[in-house]
Amino acid sequence: MSMANNKQNSIFKTKDGVNYLLPFIVVTLCFALWGFANDITNPMVKSFSKIFRMSVTDGALVQVAFYGGYFAMAFPAAMFIRRFTYKKGILLGLGLYALGALMFIPAAATGNYYPFLLAYFILTCGLSFLETSANPFILSMGEQSSATRRLNFAQAFNPIGSLAGMFVAMNFIQAKLNPMSSNERAMLNNSEFEALKQADLSVLIKPYVVIGIVLIAVFIVMALIKIPQRQIQDNNLSRNLGATLKRLLNNKIYREGVLTQFFYVGAQITCWTFIIQYGTHIFMQEGMTEQAAEIYSQKLNIIAMVLFCCCRFICTFLMKYIKPSRLLSIFAAGGFLLLLITIFVGGRIGVYSLVGVSAFMSLMFPTIYGLALGNVGQDAEVGSAGLIMAILGGSLLPAIQAMIIDKHEVFSMPAVNISFVVPLICFCVVFIYGLRSYKLAE
Repeated sequence: MSMANNKQNSIFKTKDGVNYLLPFIVVTLCFALWGFANDITNPMVKSFSKIFRMSVTDGALVQVAFYGGYFAMAFPAAMFIRRFTYKKGILLGLGLYALGALMFIPAAATGNYYPFLLAYFILTCGLSFLETSANPFILSMGEQSSATRRLNFAQAFNPIGSLAGMFVAMNFIQAKLNPMSSNERAMLNNSEFEALKQADLSVLIKPYVVIGIVLIAVFIVMALIKIPQRQIQDNNLSRNLGATLKRLLNNKIYREGVLTQFFYVGAQITCWTFIIQYGTHIFMQEGMTEQAAEIYSQKLNIIAMVLFCCCRFICTFLMKYIKPSRLLSIFAAGGFLLLLITIFVGGRIGVYSLVGVSAFMSLMFPTIYGLALGNVGQDAEVGSAGLIMAILGGSLLPAIQAMIIDKHEVFSMPAVNISFVVPLICFCVVFIYGLRSYKLAE
């Protein structure tokens, strides 16, 4: 990443002249790593549903386990970071991430669905440590006035990892699974089903094993690099924790930011997970086979991520001229309008509108995060945990949308169309937070 000019470097300098450019680059690599995990996982809802002959709702348990790990480990991660350092939090996160990925080997050997959920849960406990450590660390690497821009810039590399995850899911999992449709699989006898399942699982686990090995290498490199570390000055955490929580709960921008992040992450995961179901439904109506429709839908999902990635950089530039809170409301309104087209127009126009939603989601996570932590001061570690716990929205809201999709038809419309009312409501919440945080900051 090219950041040689002084104007760009200024966002990585503190008032006393300490330059955080090098540690910023190192920590930003972790953003790409958890982006990979997030977006190799979204298409797995459909893949697991086919492999194990399950409903969409059962397949969505992948997201429940995945984002449940974020929720369960965020607060312990914050306590760990307060006691030790950001760097040690990142190292522990990398270790758990690698362990969860490698657990796919014994999970496949069992031939059962639930060991995979356990592997996902442990993997995302690691991601929770990474995000709880890396996000506030990036915010602290320079002047407070440029913190939200700096986090947006770092987060712009997250979708690069996401694109890699999508590419691997499409080319090394979805395209290599047996092309037999869900209906054809349902007619297999038990022995045929077991043989097909084991063959498909051997395909599915390979990318996870590779990323597990890569993570071990990154762990070693990270351990050897010297990074300026923020130490906790007061180790009597039990005495201070109650006061910290009270300050955070009394902070309106922070409190409402956690709630908004819950809904935003839910919107992001529902749009990226169920574009596969939505596109498959549309393209099969046009005459494609189920596998071809799934792969084409995933290609569109990759285009959506490219838009997301490009707009992250554009938004970082726009924030020099437009306040982040105002830009947040503008983009939430844009996403809302495109989802209305997805729901009520449908067809290819609806699919393309759903792809376009990603452009408007691009700035939301880091902007909500930066606004919420903008004035919490020494409470950043615990505050960060609350915002990471809000990722639970990515666990609960997709499950609700999946239950709607399983109804097949709602109000004489395809249920997959109506299901996008879930992210539609989420964008309303983001829009309101943008307006309120703008007014509260004045």
